[in-house]
Amino acid sequence: MASNLELVRPHGSMRERLIVALDVGDLGEVKELVKLLASEVGMFKVGKQLFTHAGPQAVRLIQELGGEVFLDLKFHDIPNTVAKAAVEATRLGVKMFNVHASGSLEMMRATAKEARRVCHQQNLRKPIMLAVTVLTSLNQDDLKRVGVDGRVADQVVRLALLTKEAGMDGVVASPHEVADIRSACGRRFVIVTPGIRPRDAGRNDQQRVMTPADAIQASVDYIVVGRPILAAKDPVAAARKIIAEMQGAGR
Repeated sequence: MASNLELVRPHGSMRERLIVALDVGDLGEVKELVKLLASEVGMFKVGKQLFTHAGPQAVRLIQELGGEVFLDLKFHDIPNTVAKAAVEATRLGVKMFNVHASGSLEMMRATAKEARRVCHQQNLRKPIMLAVTVLTSLNQDDLKRVGVDGRVADQVVRLALLTKEAGMDGVVASPHEVADIRSACGRRFVIVTPGIRPRDAGRNDQQRVMTPADAIQASVDYIVVGRPILAAKDPVAAARKIIAEMQGAGR
């Protein structure tokens, strides 16, 4: 594990930039998928379903099998509570974790400060700290119903700027807002995008989607793909096809 590693904007291989969402509730399935894909992809996303089912055991299993973890729990609470959760995520050795940007500047600032403090004190690798802007399952009408007026892109940029001010590393956002985020926050600001679907895949419950090639061309750092890989007859072939599409767009 690297010693107290400070992040710069990551541009590794396309393989390293593909995150597989392990949205499953069975550790046996996790084990089989990670065995298949650990050498094929950059990270595995552990979300609320899997973490509620198995907790830190799921993270440790993935790490034992050679995989890196994006802990996608979207922490959103009072600053002290979220900061403490971030410390535990850091101690768990995850490569990336996230909070909700709407939790406030102070919440994110406390999170970034405490994660960096524990890295320095315990000589740990600093995880990539992200904030969720607007979920890719939401559209304009959804935002209006919860009291957010204006365009989705405007709200995304507002929250991205707040995230940067707080000292976080980047955001989770739809690829459709990447250009606006880059303009506001710069080239070194990390952008992770869910809602990625190969051209022949369905949207499912995602609204603001994009293909892997389009996401790379839009200057996204990491893409998150779940069902198109998990539900494939051959997950390895599906992952390789996505990486090939990313490579074609990155030339």
